[in-house]
Amino acid sequence: MTIEYSTRNRPPAWENEAPTEPRLRRVQQGVPPAGRALPGMPLEMADPEDDDAPRSGGQRFKRPRNPWYRPVSTLGRVFLTLIALIVLGGLGTSAYLLKTYLSRDSRFRIAGAGNIEVTGLTEVSRAQMLPVFGEDIGRNIFFVPLKERRKALEEIPWIERATVMRLLPDRIRVSVVERQPVAFVRQGQQIGLVDANGVLLTMPAAMMAQHNYSFPVVTGLNAGDPPAARKARMEVYQRLLAELDSNGQRVSEQISEIDVTDTEDAQVLMPEQGGDILVHFGEDRYLERYQRYKARIAEWRQQYPKLAGVDLRYDQKVVLEMASGTDVAQATASEQTAANAGDANSPESRSAGNAQTSAETADGQPTVTKTTAGKPLTAAKAKPGKPEEKSLTTAKSAAAQKKAKAQKAAAAKTKAAQESKKRAEAKRAALNLNKQKTAPTTPPATSAGQGQ
Repeated sequence: MTIEYSTRNRPPAWENEAPTEPRLRRVQQGVPPAGRALPGMPLEMADPEDDDAPRSGGQRFKRPRNPWYRPVSTLGRVFLTLIALIVLGGLGTSAYLLKTYLSRDSRFRIAGAGNIEVTGLTEVSRAQMLPVFGEDIGRNIFFVPLKERRKALEEIPWIERATVMRLLPDRIRVSVVERQPVAFVRQGQQIGLVDANGVLLTMPAAMMAQHNYSFPVVTGLNAGDPPAARKARMEVYQRLLAELDSNGQRVSEQISEIDVTDTEDAQVLMPEQGGDILVHFGEDRYLERYQRYKARIAEWRQQYPKLAGVDLRYDQKVVLEMASGTDVAQATASEQTAANAGDANSPESRSAGNAQTSAETADGQPTVTKTTAGKPLTAAKAKPGKPEEKSLTTAKSAAAQKKAKAQKAAAAKTKAAQESKKRAEAKRAALNLNKQKTAPTTPPATSAGQGQ
């Protein structure tokens, strides 16, 4: 048997030969695709434009579709607009019908004053409060302006704040918080009450007696003052009483009257045997100054029986004021001191200074300065802590001013008398001239004969 080989029937060389790929590549082909993927990497990357291609990891690359409120077609947009208009029109119509029903239904009308409930009234009567709601009788409860009614109620002096609310179907509830008086207030000859904010309150005397109020009397508050000014003065009053009572001894009960005209100087009228003493406490350290006053007042009254005022605003001295017109020798000495204020070395000045300085110590005790004045300590306006010479100079200048005022008043009185005398002389001259004009025109002889 003969086997013939032909090149035509022979297979190509690459079909019989073994693959020339490296061994590592063949090994990698045997590893499943999942083992070759990196963490977080998708197994297959699909074409995002191919909607039918399978996607792994959810619908991550799927095109977003328009929401229902944003239709793509024109017909859908028109249909959605019509639905929105129908819904809005239905809501508006329902609101209008509801409002008409509530405003016209008689069940929501305030029939009378009995439909207004009030709580918290003590000093304010119901008759004083009801006129605020006079316009609301017969009105629908939903049309009552609650904010305006609340403001009108708070304008009543005794009402501090109020709350007004609706109670369906036809009632109004009012809750009131009244003001609490903290002191008596004197305005001229009338006595009233005042609260912590400086609001002036009126109350009949009989009702005050029934309440058994026990307050000091405050002066220096006027109805014409701004509310902020009255409030600032009442803050001085409250701070004074709180500091005096801070040790638990109820010192404020011993005070009869407090003048808060000057917020930097609380003037307290302290009751003592034989008469009240006007004490100037300044604007701070009230308890310390009160203790100093109580420690020395017996000594001062024994040494000066006509003591009328004490000024405690100074650190190293106390200024005492005598009653007006009770110490003529002292007043004369003060006038001499004022006249010789320019010559500090003159004998008159030294004698006047000795007359005013009544007690002086070298161990740190306060220096007592005695003055006489018609007004309670208006001349002693020096700041606390000033030296004694300034206080003496202030007292001298006060005496000089008093003397100048007296001289000016005397000159004015003399001038008025002279003018009155001139007017009287002119009047007499005018009367004489009128008599001469109206005298009879008879001959002198006849009139003389008649006169005889």
